[in-house]
Amino acid sequence: MRFVPTKTVEQQSCLMLHRARHLFIRQQTAVINSIRAYLAEFGIVAPVGRRGVEQLLEVVADTADRRLPEVARACLAALGSQLRALKAQILEFDRRIIAWHRSSVTSKRLDAIPGVGPALATVLVASVADAKVFRSGRDFSAWVGLVPKQHSSGGKDKLGSISKQGDRYLRSLFTAGALAVIRYAKIHGTGHRPWLTGLLARRPTKVAAIALANKLARMAWAMMARNERYKEPAALTA
Repeated sequence: MRFVPTKTVEQQSCLMLHRARHLFIRQQTAVINSIRAYLAEFGIVAPVGRRGVEQLLEVVADTADRRLPEVARACLAALGSQLRALKAQILEFDRRIIAWHRSSVTSKRLDAIPGVGPALATVLVASVADAKVFRSGRDFSAWVGLVPKQHSSGGKDKLGSISKQGDRYLRSLFTAGALAVIRYAKIHGTGHRPWLTGLLARRPTKVAAIALANKLARMAWAMMARNERYKEPAALTA
């Protein structure tokens, strides 16, 4: 049985900051989808992305545009105000996360890992009070939910999909970081990462991203448990 060490008030506050930010991001997505859906009912559409939403809000603000009835315009204007308030609050949370990151020595060390930015580094430090409660990097990765399920018998190892147990938010950040590393490698070349090159040659991008996320989680555990700094693999320093 693994017992969870008590978190400090600073760690708990940082986790609350991440959870509140994540909630506002979900609300922002819901508001954007509502604006797009309501305007589409009047035949008004825009490209996907931030600029597309801004174009739609410009239509709402233009009282000379007669495609929108006054009642509909008032409702959409209220949604636009809500969207701007959410964006401002998310930006403020981002600033607070960066400030917390800069105040933590461990978080700054973890930031050196490719694919691990301030958001993932801070939530790692806040979530894991003592990395040594995990016996190995694989145990930590299993806690996050990034290891494959095993269906082995008769001396044959059969690995299935990842368990998806544990911390969903941490898992999503590790996966996003791995995808960022893969996108960078595809643009700038993967010659300096032979392990990733071979993996991408054998597996689809999403499968490779999960494998890379697993690897990043193990590296993060090793650095936290042993109080070490990130060391570039030999293939990268050559």
